[in-house]
Amino acid sequence: MQTKRGTTLRKSAPKNTHQRAANSLLATALAVIVIDCASKSLALRTLTTSPKEIIGTYLQFQLTKNSGAAFSLAQSATIFLSLLSFLAIVAIFIFSKSITSRPWGIALGLLLGGICGNLVDRTFRAPFLLHGQVIDWIRLPHWPVFNLADTSIVVSAVTIAILLINDVKPRSRNDVP
Repeated sequence: MQTKRGTTLRKSAPKNTHQRAANSLLATALAVIVIDCASKSLALRTLTTSPKEIIGTYLQFQLTKNSGAAFSLAQSATIFLSLLSFLAIVAIFIFSKSITSRPWGIALGLLLGGICGNLVDRTFRAPFLLHGQVIDWIRLPHWPVFNLADTSIVVSAVTIAILLINDVKPRSRNDVP
């Protein structure tokens, strides 16, 4: 029943756009972490250091361990890379408190999941805490071997670039905290 003339019969609940964006971020990050960890576990059980052709020489699976960053840079700086990862995680959480855009939530979730996926390796794999080697297993021609966490980070970067180019704001002007 209408309480005032011209009002709708449907009760409208306020939309919590921040909560939806945060849920998208956390769900995406969790999915990336689980899939990345599962794929690395499978790679450790089934792959060797010899390349296994999947699509000829275009796509191969090969087990490698990397104590450095992308392109095997900074091999002796694993502790620095681990600490940098922790700082990036904190920065994502701080920034995520103000987002209301689901696409931004997904992009940040991809980034967070990728960082955490590799940080799990650095934290818990040999040789010791925060010095562990990251498991890589996907090989493309003329490219370093990588993993799904690395892929997630790259997809996040591309997504963020697309959002910025298309002027998609992390927080809408109309959204109220």
